[in-house]
Amino acid sequence: MTRSGGCQCGAVRYEVDGEPVHNAVCHCGDCRASAGAPMVAWLAVKEEQLRLKSGALSGYTGKTGSERQFCPICGTGLFFRNQQFLPGLVDIQAATLDEADRVVPQAQVQCAERLPWISKIDEIPAFERFPGV
Repeated sequence: MTRSGGCQCGAVRYEVDGEPVHNAVCHCGDCRASAGAPMVAWLAVKEEQLRLKSGALSGYTGKTGSERQFCPICGTGLFFRNQQFLPGLVDIQAATLDEADRVVPQAQVQCAERLPWISKIDEIPAFERFPGV
């Protein structure tokens, strides 16, 4: 199976061949700070499964040695690597896949850092679109 994805502006495109090693939602503070979101969904694949099809990437190496890559034009976060904890793997931000709705996370990780309100998300009022619009 081949999956494709890319950044918001379309400058960076990639393809992934084969099945993922794992697929999880991460709650760590590092992911939250990087994405500006309460959690990030990741699809982990072996390095050789990922092909950059177009565009260039910018990178950032964090305090823990983790490497994050993103589109230098629109800023979309795309890839994460940490050779100490995930040797030979690259995590792809699952929401950047063209068919992100087909990639259902299999686990939640770093739950010790999960924001407390996440466990009660279903108790918060939900609207199909902005209320009153």
